[in-house]
Amino acid sequence: MNKRFEGQVAIITGGARGIGEGIGERIAREGGTVVLFDVLADDLQKATETFYNQGLKVGTMRVDITDDKGVKAAIDEVVEQHGRLDIMVNCAGVAGPNAIKITDYSYEDFKKVVDINLNGSFLMTKFSIPHMLKNNYGRILLIASIGGKEGNPGMSGYAASKSGVMGLVKGIGKEYAQTGITVNGLAPAVIATPMNLDTHPDTMAYMTSKIPMGRLGTIEETAAISTWIVSKEASFNTAFVFDLSGGRATY
Repeated sequence: MNKRFEGQVAIITGGARGIGEGIGERIAREGGTVVLFDVLADDLQKATETFYNQGLKVGTMRVDITDDKGVKAAIDEVVEQHGRLDIMVNCAGVAGPNAIKITDYSYEDFKKVVDINLNGSFLMTKFSIPHMLKNNYGRILLIASIGGKEGNPGMSGYAASKSGVMGLVKGIGKEYAQTGITVNGLAPAVIATPMNLDTHPDTMAYMTSKIPMGRLGTIEETAAISTWIVSKEASFNTAFVFDLSGGRATY
C-alpha cells in the first residue's frame, strides 16, 4: 500500500484543510502527486507548507468550484502541467444555515449552499471526465453526507444539496461504468473538521446523538476509506454511496 498511487495525479477540492487535506496527504504519502483546490488562500499556504515539510508532492490552486470557466481552466492546467488526471475527490462544501426551519431559511442562502455543494460537484465531475477518458481510467469521489441520506432538521439546504450529490453519483457512475472510470460517493456522519466549528450547538448535539458509536468520526478514518475508493483496488464499485456514519445510516 505504500506506493498505491505512484505515478498518479489527483485533484482534491476543499484541499486546504479538513477532510480534503487529510485525503490529499494520504494519497501523497502513497506516492501520488496531489493538487489542492480551494478558495481559502491562507489555508492553502499552510497546507502547502505542511506537505513540503514532509517531502510530499503537492501543488495548490485557488479555485472557486462554482465558476464553470474557472473550473475547466484549472483542471486543464493541472493536466497540462502533469500530463494526466487519475483521481478527483470533491470535498469542497459548506454547511450553510443550521437550526433554522425552512420558513426562516432565506432563498439566497439556499441557492448558495446548492451552488457550492451540488453545482460544484457537477462542474468538477463534468470537466474531469474528459481527461480520464484519454487513458480509459479514472476515480471520482464526491463527498456527500449522512444528512443527504437521513436528513437533519434545520438544514434544508445542506440536506437537499447532499441528496443531489448522491443522485449525481448514481447517474454519472452508470453513464461511465464501462470506461474504466468509477464514480462513487461517501456519506459521512459528523466528522471533526473546521467546517463544524460554526455549527449550532443544538444541531451538533442532535447529529451526534444519532450516531450509535457515540462519537464524531475523524479525518484519518475518512481518508482511509476514501483512498481505498479511489485506488485501483476498488475496481468493481461504481455509482455507489459508501457509509461512514458510526452506525447511523439505516440504508
